[in-house]
Amino acid sequence: MTARRIVSVWLLRFPIQRWRRRNFGPQAGEEDDPLVLSLQGPHGPVIHDLNAAAVREGLSRGGRVTDAKTRVPGLLVAEANPEADASDLKRLAAWSRRWCPWTRADGTDGLLLDTTGSDHLKGGEAAMLADMLQAFAASGLTARLAVAPTTGAAWALARRAPGVMTVCREGETAERLARLPVEALRLDGETALLLNRLGLKTIGAVAAVPREALMRRFRSRREAWRNPVIRLDQAFGRLAEPLKPGLPETPMRAMKRFVEPVGGVENVTVILKALLDDLCPEMEKRGAGARRLKLTGYRTDGGTSSVYVAVSRASREAAHLAKLFAHRLDRLDCGYGFDAMTLDVMAFDPMDSGAQDLEGKSAASVDVTRLIDRLTARLGPEAVMRPVAQGSHLPERAEIYTHAGKPGGGAVRTERARPLRLLQYPQEAQVLYAVPEGPPARLVWQRRTRRLVRSEGPERIAPEWWREKSTTRLRDYYRVEDEAGRRYWIYREGLPDDGRGGSPRWFVHGLDA
Repeated sequence: MTARRIVSVWLLRFPIQRWRRRNFGPQAGEEDDPLVLSLQGPHGPVIHDLNAAAVREGLSRGGRVTDAKTRVPGLLVAEANPEADASDLKRLAAWSRRWCPWTRADGTDGLLLDTTGSDHLKGGEAAMLADMLQAFAASGLTARLAVAPTTGAAWALARRAPGVMTVCREGETAERLARLPVEALRLDGETALLLNRLGLKTIGAVAAVPREALMRRFRSRREAWRNPVIRLDQAFGRLAEPLKPGLPETPMRAMKRFVEPVGGVENVTVILKALLDDLCPEMEKRGAGARRLKLTGYRTDGGTSSVYVAVSRASREAAHLAKLFAHRLDRLDCGYGFDAMTLDVMAFDPMDSGAQDLEGKSAASVDVTRLIDRLTARLGPEAVMRPVAQGSHLPERAEIYTHAGKPGGGAVRTERARPLRLLQYPQEAQVLYAVPEGPPARLVWQRRTRRLVRSEGPERIAPEWWREKSTTRLRDYYRVEDEAGRRYWIYREGLPDDGRGGSPRWFVHGLDA
């Protein structure tokens, strides 16, 4: 049986080099000016990563940015982005599958590769590591690598052994790790400090302590990263530490092959039903519902033709999904016929086993969702919209319209009455009072004078001080009705002598039946 081989890749300055790669490309050379990436700490921004020029100035990770600027007046500071770092590291792990099929990201600055049986493709492990170093360097990344029989040993050697690449053969693990500091066991800082205070400063010194004594001393620390006994067993291969690759989940797909080429909407409809009958049970088995589906036909001439449908809420009901495709099957270009067809789930959401009310009937929300899906499939997503609340008291900012099938949000709700139609922009008008400061009596709008017979209000809406200028005036809204029964929603902007402008202005903002 082939001995297990694990490669650990340590990307020494991944955040700063990723930042440079994103901004200047992979071929950008090392800059001469000191540069640091900052991250918000408990007492202000701290140094998250730094380039070689900043290191030469005596700066280090974790230091306060304000202190660093005092020490290095010409220091350049950019904002770190840990989320983007993690995303790029995951993509780098997928890119590393050129050397072996099983890879994954390791922490925030490393990769793990299970290269068991793969090194002969590059002429041996030393040649494989050299090829990796060259590939990472070509991408603008500085790396240190080690290959060993266990993950723990490879991790320790990549970060603490001398040189940029280390090959640890089977049976050499204890000797290679003996002189490395205890921090190389992947322990937390508190445990490593405790071992140092006990005089156990190297892995060899910890391994020499009787196992029972270590177990008694650290029996309360059950997590691997806090227990040196567990970390020793993992590094020396006495405790299994499987490397779970970050491979994508098996896609959900149904496929049909045909003896003779098929074409025509009628035939494709029958095939689609068969594909859905295969795919929907698979989605139910995984506890998922489709959000987006792709139907693809593979033509006999080597070409393909596809159509897509999307749903507003995850679904695995075959009849409903078939209706959504019904209006799009004529868009498939059959050519001389399809010899195979596939139905792929392009996006999905977790989904429970039912969406029913207490009586076992379909919930009303499900019926609305199906209506939205059918309208969207026929008219297009831009034609089916719904309001979404935006968390503002100002009517024009209280909601926006988005695609009805887009998840999240909901219509704005208020206890105050609102007009049936809100004008896109308030339109200025003139208002006359029956008595000074009394209710509105006449409305002049769009060059027409309207005598008002009823009035309700005011409803006062204050400015949003966190986003408005200090001179923005408050609004007093009125619901008014003219002698012909037409209703308007008007507001007065400002108050007399409020110190924020001249006389108050009036606007029409909405219309009622």
